[in-house]
Amino acid sequence: MTRQDEAITAGREFHFTSQDFQRVRKLIYDHAGISLSESKQELVYSRLSRRLRATGIKTFAEYLNRLEKGDEEEWEAFTNSLTTNLTAFFREAHHFPMLADYLRAHRGHPIVLWCSAASTGEEPYSMAITAAEVFGTLTPPVTIIASDLDTHVLEQARMGVYPEERVSKMDPDLVKRYFLRGTGSHAGKVRVREELRNLITFRQINLLHDDWPLRSPLDIIFCRNVMIYFDKPTQLQILKKFVPLLRSDGLMFAGHSENFYHAEDLFKLRSKTVYELAPKLKAQRHHEESRARGGHHADRP
Repeated sequence: MTRQDEAITAGREFHFTSQDFQRVRKLIYDHAGISLSESKQELVYSRLSRRLRATGIKTFAEYLNRLEKGDEEEWEAFTNSLTTNLTAFFREAHHFPMLADYLRAHRGHPIVLWCSAASTGEEPYSMAITAAEVFGTLTPPVTIIASDLDTHVLEQARMGVYPEERVSKMDPDLVKRYFLRGTGSHAGKVRVREELRNLITFRQINLLHDDWPLRSPLDIIFCRNVMIYFDKPTQLQILKKFVPLLRSDGLMFAGHSENFYHAEDLFKLRSKTVYELAPKLKAQRHHEESRARGGHHADRP
């Protein structure tokens, strides 16, 4: 062990060398496209130490060997440990009036929205509430696909149960219309109304994989605050796969710290962190849609 590794490991429960960290970086990048910076070493140690305790494994080297041998159950736990799930209801609030405007303008066909980084569900439920408000009903003609890589947070999202403080900053009228307050042993919690939960299908999707369980055309893709974890080549790879899924006039919503100037041949900035297809691709998609309307209806998810 080098002096640097001795310094890194000093006072820790488990030996964690710079070589261990580089192995973790390569494994999560190859599996999920997540690019961990050198500054994430403490975070990685903290989160994966829990897995060593849970499995009874004594060293990081042994734990990483187990992953490399293909332990699928532990791969899931490893990935869940290293994904970040910061979210909130109506986070980046300027997006939701734009979503509402789009929904009003497209009342003539069933609308399909994809939340590609659903986390614990606040984002797709915010989309569902927006749709319910626009159409004035708990059962609007909208389907929402909500996906995440982390299976643990997806299960939380399916339940739709949150501490009351998670909705404390929302409009009280919205809370009253779309949430049920818990009583007895569930006091202090709220649950999203069943009608809204029924609008959403939750699925595990790895954005790096090619076999997304989605069919075009999608009206809206929310891909917010996830691209920041990918390097530029990986971002481009994912954006290329978004293109054939979107309607010609569809929109993609990104996070406030994300930009796609390196993909101007794919997406054009329409408004603050809201993108549409680049003109050439937009015209191509419009032509395909016109042909589909003339022959048979395009598939919906």
